[in-house]
Amino acid sequence: MVAFKYLTVVAATLSTTWAAPTAEADPDAPDFEIGPHNLARRQLDYNQNYKTGGSVNFQPSSNGYSVTFSGAGDFVVGKGWRTGTARNITFTGSTQQTSGTVLVSIYGWTKNPLIEYYVQEYTSNGKGSAQGQKLGTYESDGGTYEIYKHQQVNQPSIAGTQTFWQFISNRVDKRPGSGTVTMKNHFDAWKKAGLNLGTQWDYQCLATEGWGNAGGNSKYTVSQA
Repeated sequence: MVAFKYLTVVAATLSTTWAAPTAEADPDAPDFEIGPHNLARRQLDYNQNYKTGGSVNFQPSSNGYSVTFSGAGDFVVGKGWRTGTARNITFTGSTQQTSGTVLVSIYGWTKNPLIEYYVQEYTSNGKGSAQGQKLGTYESDGGTYEIYKHQQVNQPSIAGTQTFWQFISNRVDKRPGSGTVTMKNHFDAWKKAGLNLGTQWDYQCLATEGWGNAGGNSKYTVSQA
């Protein structure tokens, strides 16, 4: 739901919290090939760190993150890549929720058009960010996902205050601990449902989000399978 960004690798050169320039990426490109350039595509190079209020203690590491929170307004923190693609993402860890709404998702954005997307692996209230029009269900990685499409009107985004669509897949059988998310399966399911992502890929990460006086903690390692 939020789009402000904190990139530790480029923080010294940024004077604004809006989106940094991004490169176009081919979602069907191979995840790994021999050579230093392609190896770099697998390395975690992005920290998501957005907070609006309350106590949120976010600690990124080279291969994941931890966060504790209490009395928190809307926040999204996590670890991933500056450029999204149809990679396979493996996560291992845990989330505990004591109050409010908490979710763990693969979270990202595209431009042209501007799209905010979620693959929700865990939601404390059953639906998390899922709202709007339900477009169907599909199977991936041993679970069933519900597809939702929702329009955000004049809301914060990586391109400033904009009107844009959210594409949301909500896993029915929640897994707050560990698993692999095959992003190509989700992108293909969205396309089949008539939901087309943008042609320019921005960041993509495993993220913990909370709102509504949220309390709890998350700790995860993340990798490209």
